[in-house]
Amino acid sequence: MLTYDMIVIGFGKAGKTLAAKMANLGKKVALIERDSQMYGGTCINIGCIPTKTLIHATEEGLSFQEAMSLKETVVNRLKDKNKTVLEGAGVDLYTAQAYFTGNKTIQITLGDDEATLEAEIIIINTGAVSNTFPIKGLLESKNVFDSTGIQNLEKTPEKMAVIGGGNIGLEFASLYARLGSQVVVYENASKILGRYEPEAAKLAQEYMEEDGISFRLGASVETLANDGEAVVITADGQSDSYDVVLYALGRKPATENLGLENTDITLTERGAVEVDDNLETSVPGVYAVGDVNGGLQFTYTSLDDFRIVFGHLTGTSNYKRSDRVNVPSTLFIKPALAQVGMTEHQAKEAGLPYKTKSLPVAGMPRAHVNNDLRGLYKVVVNTATKEILGATLFSTNAEEIINIIKLAMDNKVPYTYLQNQVFTHPTMAENLNDVFQI
Repeated sequence: MLTYDMIVIGFGKAGKTLAAKMANLGKKVALIERDSQMYGGTCINIGCIPTKTLIHATEEGLSFQEAMSLKETVVNRLKDKNKTVLEGAGVDLYTAQAYFTGNKTIQITLGDDEATLEAEIIIINTGAVSNTFPIKGLLESKNVFDSTGIQNLEKTPEKMAVIGGGNIGLEFASLYARLGSQVVVYENASKILGRYEPEAAKLAQEYMEEDGISFRLGASVETLANDGEAVVITADGQSDSYDVVLYALGRKPATENLGLENTDITLTERGAVEVDDNLETSVPGVYAVGDVNGGLQFTYTSLDDFRIVFGHLTGTSNYKRSDRVNVPSTLFIKPALAQVGMTEHQAKEAGLPYKTKSLPVAGMPRAHVNNDLRGLYKVVVNTATKEILGATLFSTNAEEIINIIKLAMDNKVPYTYLQNQVFTHPTMAENLNDVFQI
């Protein structure tokens, strides 16, 4: 039996940060990661870092092979950095499958050997895995990939299908279209981006169609099958052939094969580890952070989970998950589509006194400098309190500027303050002056 102060299961953002911080405070910490290729977690290896590196590479005009090579360089550099940080802090790193044999005991397998670890504090940080739907041939057919596998192609597919028109599917559709693929998106819903402002969603589809992406909306995919190396998709009785298929059907918390049935840890109806406001599970001293606890699946919310647990364990903060508000998000298509807070529809449904204003990007000076006139800014404000209720920014640099609005919302800065704020010129941020002139 190996005894630790803390055991972290999974090398994701929240877990690795907790491991390093607690080790630096003198605690004896173990981190267990079943796959050495996942050192650093999902974001660094198969999530935001490699995908955004590929997107940036296409903007730089790199070839497919050059883009893939750059991605591997960036991923390996950050992976090595994360390993070095943990080792430097004195964390014991085990590359093994973790399996609960009790509430506070973990069994790991190292080749032919087994070991049992115990700790009063255990952090479950196993992330999420791709959803699969009961579509005949989805998992059995060759050249059908999830969001991890699609990043390891050896050449640009001539024809590519994407099953799922959510954020992951649309980002990969946009990426491979820029790399030269003919892309078709199959989406079961009647429209894409149903949670966004309708005018932004409509423009997004138009722009992607301009970039060569086709959409099959309201499509019900029935089967996938191989014809040689090709993949044949049959949807609504119509069959079409592709070189490669990506299924992007969302992600679910990774709780299987952890031995949770040997504990008193409870799961939600959706299979996530159930936690309280401090991210503590039904077993005192056992916490769940990141995607596995069923919250928003963003690296930055995982980092925020670290803040909650670290403050709770050390007594340095009373910050809780319920204090987390106004979380922004960005869909990295071309241009970037970012949003925070309420849409106009949500403000109306809530019965709030509100006004909105939209500005086309084409009227913004910096957009002409960027040579990209596509997109819009739209804001929703409370006319009684002068608070900002929400914003949608669809433009170059939207992923950066949305954070200004999040900061204003958190601090209840009235929208009238942004009307006369001094911004540098020419920038996209200065257009906040005009869009908040409501």
